[in-house]
Formats: sequence, C-alpha cells, structure tokens
Amino acid sequence: MKAERRSILKRLFASVAGITGLSATSVAATSMAATSSESAKAAVSTGAEPALEKEVFNVEMHQDVPLFSGSTKLGNMIFVAGKGYHKEGDIKVHTDEVLKELEKELIKAGSSMEKVLKVNVYLHDLNDYKGMNEVYKGRFGSKPPVRTTVAVYGGVPGSSLVEMDCIAYI
Repeated sequence: MKAERRSILKRLFASVAGITGLSATSVAATSMAATSSESAKAAVSTGAEPALEKEVFNVEMHQDVPLFSGSTKLGNMIFVAGKGYHKEGDIKVHTDEVLKELEKELIKAGSSMEKVLKVNVYLHDLNDYKGMNEVYKGRFGSKPPVRTTVAVYGGVPGSSLVEMDCIAYI
C-alpha cells in the first residue's frame, strides 16, 4: 500500500510538471523517478501538454454559474474540495460531519477513505486540534494519509469550526 501511494504521487508530480510547462530537464528527472511515467515521457518528447481526462462532480452553483466543483478527477486521481459543517455542534461533531462528507464525495467518484493520499485541515481555532484529532484518528484505515493542519487567520468561512479537503486515487 505504501509503495502504491508513493508510485501514484510520483505519477501525479510527473503529470503536473508536464502540465505546468517545466523544463524538459525537470520533467525528465521527475519521469525517471516515477515508476509509471508514460505521460511525463510524452511531455518531454513532444513538448506538448498531455491530454487531460477530467471529470467534475457535485458542482456548486452561484447564480446559475458554477462557482467550484465538489470534486474533480484527473486520470486516476480525485481532488475533493474543502468540506465544512455549518450547523450547531462542537469540534467533534463538526469533524465527524466533515469526514462523512469527504467520504461521500470519494465514494461517488469511485474511491474511498483508504485511498486518500493527502488531507488539508483548516481549523477555526487551534485550541480545537486535540478534539479534531480524536475524531480524525482511524478514519482513513491503518495507513493514514499525509496531513497538513493549520488554524486559519480570521476563521474558516461560514460557521464551520473545521474544513478539510483531500487528494485520493481511484
């Protein structure tokens, strides 16, 4: 599982390097490190952007114009937008509801909590770190993803005490 996650991350970085137009040397170095780097090699040899296969799920509408997507797929990767909980409750209730929403979005896209590679956690108050961790622990299987947790200056938008987004594979 650890080797599979590492391989997927390497392919992701190789793809991103090709999309953002990094130098051929940078892309070549990335592709050598990746175990499966067909798209990165194509980007090096042609100099063109690789074809993107993108699916969008659960689009948030704002005055009949999409504001953002709930999640987006690129190849075998799923990127889930930040989820918050905007109702009454303490940090444990908010964390539990946010994790449930992440899981729903992952399942809808054909993934699962066990396939999450990276999570970003945004706390309204850093004093909620311990309570958030109590609920978070064990929700991603026996091999948890890498995580960044920060307290957001000015608080999380809306009335949520916590917001989370994630990257997973399918």
